[in-house]
Amino acid sequence: MRIPRWHWCRLFYTIPMVRLSFPLRLVALAGYLLCAASCGNVNTEARVPESHHLKPGSYGYDRSFLRKKVDLIELTSGNSKVLLVPQYQGRVMTSTCSGDSGLSFGWINYKLVQSGEVKPHMNAYGGEERLWLGPEGGQFALFFRHDVPYSYDHWFTPKELDTAAFVVTAQTRRSVRFSKRFDLVNRAGTRFSVGIDRKVHILSDEEISTRLPGHSNSLRVVAFESENTLTNRGSNTWQRDSGLLSVWMLGMMKPSPSTTIAIPVKPGNEPAQGPLVNDHYFGTIPPERLKKTATAIFLKADGRQRGKLGVSPLRVRAFIGSYDAASHVLTLLQSGLPSPGDAYVNSAWEDQQHPYAGDAANAYNDGPLEDGSQMGPFYELESSSPAAALAPGQSLTHSQVTYHISGDEKMLDAVSRATLGIGINEIRQAFK
Repeated sequence: MRIPRWHWCRLFYTIPMVRLSFPLRLVALAGYLLCAASCGNVNTEARVPESHHLKPGSYGYDRSFLRKKVDLIELTSGNSKVLLVPQYQGRVMTSTCSGDSGLSFGWINYKLVQSGEVKPHMNAYGGEERLWLGPEGGQFALFFRHDVPYSYDHWFTPKELDTAAFVVTAQTRRSVRFSKRFDLVNRAGTRFSVGIDRKVHILSDEEISTRLPGHSNSLRVVAFESENTLTNRGSNTWQRDSGLLSVWMLGMMKPSPSTTIAIPVKPGNEPAQGPLVNDHYFGTIPPERLKKTATAIFLKADGRQRGKLGVSPLRVRAFIGSYDAASHVLTLLQSGLPSPGDAYVNSAWEDQQHPYAGDAANAYNDGPLEDGSQMGPFYELESSSPAAALAPGQSLTHSQVTYHISGDEKMLDAVSRATLGIGINEIRQAFK
């Protein structure tokens, strides 16, 4: 059995020095001093906090920061890692494709997490994948009470989707399952008894090479898939005329002046396919921040001006994404395509003429509110399930895969073209 160096230090220290001759005393003392110095260096190094060895912005730094405040679950596959927090509804806080020293991809609100404060409207802890339920606004809203204006002052995130912990029901090295049961009441007064079951697993290299179009082994990739099941736990069928729910997944990412959101859309004329993009959530997005072509939409993801856009079920494609030209990181969000006739809840902050003519995918760039305050900065990529008209005991599952891909731009271009149908240079040049 190998004896650690600090045991040798103790051995020298406990030698009965008085029984040794003077020369042997000198030898023993010198050995003790050398060993103690060596052992002291090791022990001093071990006492240094993990974050002191890692740069801000790295995955290891973020893990060290979070573990001081919340319980963590880490999924691993080689150098790829995914970090989740059960206390924050089982959300994915961040991930990396390059080990502890690699980039941390999720946006984290360090100040809020550190403070332990509970905000009244929303606790924007961050996290690159969190689970909400829709609709946000409208006559069937979950975020506005009855007979209040559609304004930020009256907008409140249900605590079950904001501060309530989810229960871990199963866990392995590569996957974890969460569960939660609760009731919600919408703006129209309809009560929903809700069950949520959520599974997240990190994809292996083999799964990535099989499932990611254009993939090359020279690229570094982290990918995780979530399966989010909504169940009607009540005794009444959920009806359109009293409001339906949807699974709504949102990912907070780090903004930068070099990051652009890129969303491919199905072409077609507006009378048949509807508008190319819905950019009226928080006022029209100015043209210097939103670019449109016949087949794609580009939005600045710099966290400097608030704006949200949506893509309808008739226009949406399987992948949406973003590209950070400075870090050479392509981020992709993949979800299932709508089936003919699927209805989507409308989350616009107004009483709606068409409450089931909502969007299947969304993107958001954060910015200052009217009073100058700001939740972020961050940007979001979002996907939604169809509206869930569920009988008692019935369920609906919405799945998505998040990819972060780093490497040579030529290799990234092949992936971008195969998934988004948009070249890396086209994304780069969108706002030049």
